[in-house]
Amino acid sequence: MPLKPRNLIDEDDPRVSQIGHPAPPWLVNYADLMTELVCFFVILYAVSAALNKQVVSAKKEIEKMIQEGKVQGEVKVTKEGMYITLQEQGKKVFFESGSAELSPDIKEIVAKIAPTLQNLSQKHDILVEGHTDNVPTTKQYASNWELSTARATNVVRELVQNHGVNPRHISAVGYGEYRPVGTNDSPENRSKNRRVVFFVKNTPPPDVAKQRPPPEE
Repeated sequence: MPLKPRNLIDEDDPRVSQIGHPAPPWLVNYADLMTELVCFFVILYAVSAALNKQVVSAKKEIEKMIQEGKVQGEVKVTKEGMYITLQEQGKKVFFESGSAELSPDIKEIVAKIAPTLQNLSQKHDILVEGHTDNVPTTKQYASNWELSTARATNVVRELVQNHGVNPRHISAVGYGEYRPVGTNDSPENRSKNRRVVFFVKNTPPPDVAKQRPPPEE
């Protein structure tokens, strides 16, 4: 007759189980669901990173131009997309007071960043924002909204007609004096508010042409 070791608990006693009591059936399904959700978000992150790759590359190109002094501005990337802000500085004036005509200075700057924008416009929507200071406009424009919109529109026209930016993926908007980045209490601060912003959306737009139904015969 085999001898039973003293002071030991039987193997079937739950107190010696390494994982405790068996899990309830619902917990197994819950764990599977959590695993699938983790995989889903990993895939979403990978897809998002692939879409943003072109934007990140463009950011480096613009930043290099800024560091070399070829472009005066600022570049910022958020989850929505990339913002390229061009501001008047010193004697470099983008527009004459009350006018929407592009000055030689802003045409020169636009020409330098145009290749990058042209490349982005093949897959990304670009919104050109016009901003003004709070100085009242002339009789030609009813308000700074109209003035800022006209300036943004002329920048879009310059990019499309002279630099090959895709017209299907670029548009203009004017915010007038209502999104200032500084106060309007001095000529220097007002010049910061007179700016042009290029907003490149992260998500490439759907192919509108493919979504349209075929013409009826």
